[in-house]
Amino acid sequence: MFIQTESTPNPATLKFLPGQSVMATGTADFPSEAAAQSSPLARRIFAAGDVTGVFLGPDFVTVTKAEGVDWAHIKPAILGAVMEHFQSGQPAMEGEAGSVGHADHEGPDAEIVTQIKDLLDTRVRPAVAQDGGDITFHGFDRGVVYLHMQGACAGCPSSTMTLKMGIENLLRHYIPEVVEVRPVGL
Repeated sequence: MFIQTESTPNPATLKFLPGQSVMATGTADFPSEAAAQSSPLARRIFAAGDVTGVFLGPDFVTVTKAEGVDWAHIKPAILGAVMEHFQSGQPAMEGEAGSVGHADHEGPDAEIVTQIKDLLDTRVRPAVAQDGGDITFHGFDRGVVYLHMQGACAGCPSSTMTLKMGIENLLRHYIPEVVEVRPVGL
């Protein structure tokens, strides 16, 4: 098994490509080792040490390292953990598969929210997945769109630029009711 790695815009996060499906549907974000109990793959990666986050995408895994740790020191252990997992035949997730990630929204803005989610799914999420992350809808209130950043996007130095110059401009162009985009942490 050959696992490729790619850098991401976030220097603390690497994208691992095992050459096969990771998540059949949706994504899964594990911002801590305690949150990874439902994923044998994420548990193995956290066990490699010095890992502060794991994100599972359709065909990739992004791993965020602890501050002050050099990738050269932990990358071999992470590669070993990913390879061991795929050779074990275990699923990436136990029980419920990952989520599509968008929060539900009901009320007078439901039509606007449907448009926002559609643009996110067709224009934003595929591009962000290329960088090893995901962005999901969290809420809409008085013209402000709240988005949750996951994987390589969480804590990325360029995430504010992505939100403001990219996503906010896109949404405002297609949906006049949108006046601002803000990140939320979960």
